[in-house]
This record gives sequence, C-alpha cells and structure tokens, in this order.
Amino acid sequence: MKNYRYLLLRRLTQISLLVLYVGANVWGWKMIQGNLSSSLVLGILPLSDPYAVLQIAVTGASLGMDILLGALIVTLFYGVIGGRGFCSWVCPINMITDTAAWLRRKLKFSEVQKRFYMSRALRYWILGLSLILSALMGTAVFELISPISMAHRGLIFGMGMGGGALIVIFLFDLLVHENGWCGYICPLGATHSLIGKFSLIRISHDANKCTDCRDCITVCPEKEVLHMINRSSESVLMGECTNCGRCVDVCQEDALGFSIRSQLKQPKDEE
Repeated sequence: MKNYRYLLLRRLTQISLLVLYVGANVWGWKMIQGNLSSSLVLGILPLSDPYAVLQIAVTGASLGMDILLGALIVTLFYGVIGGRGFCSWVCPINMITDTAAWLRRKLKFSEVQKRFYMSRALRYWILGLSLILSALMGTAVFELISPISMAHRGLIFGMGMGGGALIVIFLFDLLVHENGWCGYICPLGATHSLIGKFSLIRISHDANKCTDCRDCITVCPEKEVLHMINRSSESVLMGECTNCGRCVDVCQEDALGFSIRSQLKQPKDEE
C-alpha cells in the first residue's frame, strides 16, 4: 500500500468531493454546494475559482463581495499551502489523465511513438489569450468551452457534452502526447502554477539516499520539476509541480518526501 498511499488519498479526496456535490444537488446536502467555479461550504464559506473570477473581471462585469472573497480564500490557500494541488487533488480531469498516462506506459507508447513536440509555455499563452478574448467578447471565454467545467457539471447533473470532452482528453493524452492536457494546454493549471509558485508545502529530495532509478521521473506528470534527481538535495521549487505525491509513492529509498519549503541548495559534499 505504501506505493499507492498518496494516489489513494487523492482518489478518495476527488471522489468524496464529487459525492458531496452530487449530494447537494440530489438530496440537498449543505456541506458543499455549487461547482468548481463557485461553491458554498456549510452554507457559509464561499469558494471561487480565481481563474474564472479573473475572466469575469476583465469583461468589466461587477463582482459580488462573496465571489471576490471566495477567490481570495482559494488563492491564499493554494498560494501559501497547497501549491498546484488543485490539479492533482481536486480536479476530476486528473483521474482521466492519470489513467491515460498509466495505460500509455503499460502499452509502451512513448517508446514506439515519434515524439510530438509541444512547449509547456503553451498553457500560459492560452491563459493570456483567454483573458484577452474574455475582455473583447464580454464573457468568460474559457468557461464556455472548459472540459473541466463540462465534466464536473456532467458528473453532478448528468453527462452531456462533458462525456465527449473526457473522451477527447483521454485519447489525446493516450495517443498524441503524454500528460498533454494538464501539462501543456490547460490554462487553469497554468493559473494554479502561478498561484502556487511560492507555497510552503513542497517535495524535497535527498541526494544521499537516491540511487538514480528514475522511477519518480517515469510517473511524474511534470518531469522537469525533478531536475535535481541524483544531483543535489533540495526542494522542488517550480510552480508546475502538482504535489501529487506519486514520486514519493514509488521511491523505494525514501529519497523523496513532503516537507516545508526550503530555498537553499546543499552541495553534495556538505550534505
């Protein structure tokens, strides 16, 4: 079970949230109501997606204090503690992309396919473009086509176009590019990368324990964040890290683990 502890915790969190959202819609539960764009916890605490709020803000529309407060709470949580944890612990699309990545490894597609090049900067360009289009068109553009919103609404209220969006993302990640949606396209993921860049909870690496087996890099959805493997003992400081914990799960030498952020790099000869 040790090899799957964080994976199982993430699935429990994601499924539990979906059950609570469904319960609010079907049975009137009050624990968490709404959707991932705008929620109300226990009928008191507002939570709002900062990216959705930003899109609405650039349209010039007025925003209620509850929406602004909800966005501030979410931003502070991920900015101080959670990092980019939304992508791996909350977003339902993560279950689809993780499944596609696992199947891709099992079928060894990465070994036989010619690599389809995509720049990780693409998601930031899409983020900027979506804000420009929202301002020009007077509506939150990405929210109209977001597979995350469609899938979440579909899982809560019944599948419509959300089912098709999930299939497209699964096939894209499986057949075209490993972790293509979350790692290269999703502007919501880009937003959380920026928000969580300086968060306190980080993956730390102990080079003294590392045997350079590379199992962590194999399962990591953002492989470039583990550039220090077998080189130096330091924390993963890149905002792109999703804090999913899979690298910690698969590391048999306990060279990786969650810790409080450290800005300092320690040379190997001083460790």
